[in-house]
Amino acid sequence: MKTSTNYFALLAGGIILVSILFQNCAPVFSELQDARTAGKGNIELTTAYGSTNLVEEGDGSKVQNQLGLQAAFGVSPAVDIRARFEYVWVESEHVSVIGIGPKFSLLKDHIAFSLPVGRALGEGSTDTWQLHPTLLFSIPLKKNIIDLNLSSKYLYSFCEDCEGLVAFNMGFSISNDLNSWAIRPEYGLLYNPDAAGHYSQFSIGVSKVFGKNPRM
Repeated sequence: MKTSTNYFALLAGGIILVSILFQNCAPVFSELQDARTAGKGNIELTTAYGSTNLVEEGDGSKVQNQLGLQAAFGVSPAVDIRARFEYVWVESEHVSVIGIGPKFSLLKDHIAFSLPVGRALGEGSTDTWQLHPTLLFSIPLKKNIIDLNLSSKYLYSFCEDCEGLVAFNMGFSISNDLNSWAIRPEYGLLYNPDAAGHYSQFSIGVSKVFGKNPRM
């Protein structure tokens, strides 16, 4: 019990997740996770690199790069507290994105719901919080070896003039034991339903589960 409490304090008091709109940059809308939960008392860490492009009238231009760290703490077999930190840069500008939220398993290993909230920090960022309700789907292509991961999310900003955004991601979990670790390539799209053009992102991450308890 003491060890679990220490893990939780470390996670909640440390950094992490979500995506916030900030000046001259795009939200961080990648997922780099599947529908599995970490397992009670376990911690899953994910490191990742991503790149985002703006696509308008068929032409794409690079917007930003980002390095990220995610941490999921299993508070029960079906519930995680998931946190994230992203360092985002474009040319000489940079912004940090932090956030945290729960993740709930709805169908073991296959469907989950997450509700992260967070904001961006740094020069050029706006004083705006965002909420990202997200549905996660995992389809096993080869049991415990390869999963296809799909997600959809709505990006809600807590400001009067901000518009809602929608994002869709598709990726894979690849490993010789998905309950222990995974490589995560991912591609995603972000849209403003009331505007032309969209953002696209490609990311790749590596996840590792630490802990003695079996995953759900």
